[in-house]
Amino acid sequence: MAHPHEHGTPPRSGDHVEEFRVSGEAVLTKVKELVREGNVRRITIKNEEGRTLIEIPLTIGVIGTVLLPVWAAIGAIAALAANLTLAVERRPSDAAPSDEATTPDGDAASVAEPDTTEATR
Repeated sequence: MAHPHEHGTPPRSGDHVEEFRVSGEAVLTKVKELVREGNVRRITIKNEEGRTLIEIPLTIGVIGTVLLPVWAAIGAIAALAANLTLAVERRPSDAAPSDEATTPDGDAASVAEPDTTEATR
């Protein structure tokens, strides 16, 4: 088996890389689940031979509409492949939490801070 980043960008110092094997029909669901987790820096989808098919960098502030073309590309890849490997590069667990949250569809949405001021009228 190829090294997780043999054909792609190497992980940043301190990042952790995991690999998941998924079927073609489950890949989009798994990618959306990983995006919702929030601590994922990059997802790489590889074919059965370990060749990188697509590398998806995820940064703080990525919003759902920006990811729509990515979802379409993943769907096309899933239709052509039976078994895929997802290499998931995660931020260190002690990294500062982002000010972004995701919706159930995996879309990013800003989190509003609670209003702690009292109305004085």
